[in-house]
Amino acid sequence: MRNILICVTFFLAWSLSSCNDWLDVKPETEKDEKEMFDSPNGFKNALTACYIKMNSVNLYGKRLTVTDIEFMAQHWTWSESNYSNERKLKDFNYEEDYPKDFFSTVYGELYNIIVQANIILKNIPEKKEVIVNEDVRALVEGEALAIRAFCHMEILRLFGQIPQNATKQVSLPYAKTVSTEAIPYYAFSDFVNLIVQDIDAAEALFKDRDPLFEYTYEELDNFSNTKEYDVTLDDDFLGYRRFRFNYYAMKAMKARLYMYTGDKGKAYAAAMEVINAVNKKGNKVLTLAGTADMNKKNYALPSECILALSNYELEKNVTELFRDSNPLKLYLTDKQFTQDIFAGQSTSINNRAQVWNTDPDNQGNIKPTPRKYNQPTIDDNTDIGELASQKQVIPLIRLSEMYLIAIESATSLSDVNSLYTEYMRARGVAANPLTEEQVMTEIVREYRREFFAEGQMFYIYKRLGTKNMLWKTDREVGEQDYVAPLPTTEYNANQK
Repeated sequence: MRNILICVTFFLAWSLSSCNDWLDVKPETEKDEKEMFDSPNGFKNALTACYIKMNSVNLYGKRLTVTDIEFMAQHWTWSESNYSNERKLKDFNYEEDYPKDFFSTVYGELYNIIVQANIILKNIPEKKEVIVNEDVRALVEGEALAIRAFCHMEILRLFGQIPQNATKQVSLPYAKTVSTEAIPYYAFSDFVNLIVQDIDAAEALFKDRDPLFEYTYEELDNFSNTKEYDVTLDDDFLGYRRFRFNYYAMKAMKARLYMYTGDKGKAYAAAMEVINAVNKKGNKVLTLAGTADMNKKNYALPSECILALSNYELEKNVTELFRDSNPLKLYLTDKQFTQDIFAGQSTSINNRAQVWNTDPDNQGNIKPTPRKYNQPTIDDNTDIGELASQKQVIPLIRLSEMYLIAIESATSLSDVNSLYTEYMRARGVAANPLTEEQVMTEIVREYRREFFAEGQMFYIYKRLGTKNMLWKTDREVGEQDYVAPLPTTEYNANQK
């Protein structure tokens, strides 16, 4: 951790040339830490820098959603000659250069974001008087804590031991301060507890202050549209809560974390809080996406995102991967699409099939590719607000995941089927009741249908200890395949 915690890059429209320069040199477009937090905008910009960094192609802008983490889940078909490096991830050859570079880069960038969040947290008590609005100050602190918790949880899911019956114990560093001293490593359960503590602290700060207690996500996405929405905010910073860590994102993170660690009772309770959430007016804060999003070609289903990123570079970084003109084109075979992804369901009924382009290519072959990240053309004249909040969307947590968590962790089959029926109805499917034996099979299938190209399936397999991944036919997947190695350049308590 010593290298990562010394170096930190703050950037919004600017960038800082090196970690040491950040403290010592102040070019015209740069600020040192002392000056950064002399105004409310300094705190807001520092937070924005964290979100921008999360949008990096090395993180959720591509590699942790669409490509590398999906290769580890055995997703995508491609021309073997063009993807020799990526094949090493599919084969779990983690000692090869490409996987090592991927893991090292992800590890470094996640901890870099954590350091940025910690710098914000360090300055809040020191410059408490700078942010006069107490609600804004609480949300800034809450978001910084939430970012720290989220990034540590991602490190746990990728680099940590398998959550159930691990024979390989892995300790990980949890960074709560900005320091050049070695950060302590924690065993799995202690690391999880630290994540929960940060989530709890953020949740307490959001409680009753988050505008989501008064307005819906949709209203806050459109707070500037005074003709159609009646939203009054003291500060524009309080808008767009879907694209910032928020109160219900904390509940959703808890549901995901507790499900991952096997605490189904707590996972169910947290998931249901999100599913049943209403604001002070009695309006549902969030509902499952359906035909409305599909008709608008909002294939990332932004209307059901609890937490998402807005990324204006999706066309360049992601959509290009699926085009026939790209020699690295990613796709599914027709069989993978119809018989595997939509096993047991008709693609003509299930509205998630609309998320995929199934038109024949120039040779008449059907090679389904996702529309999830497609962007409108200039000729569409899409409003800039609509573009940012409905098109340039990378989902991080969606309401559908809360339904699947609740379905899996419900204690009675009647509750399972009540939730399952409601969930499938939004997908355009009249579902038959599930038997006890069918529940887990359908849940795994649903995760695959829902979150393809969102980077979630590898972690579902890891949580379940799956030995036979779909589309991995050469061998069973072992415990070692689920544990990404820590970078060799960092202090590693596991090698003592």
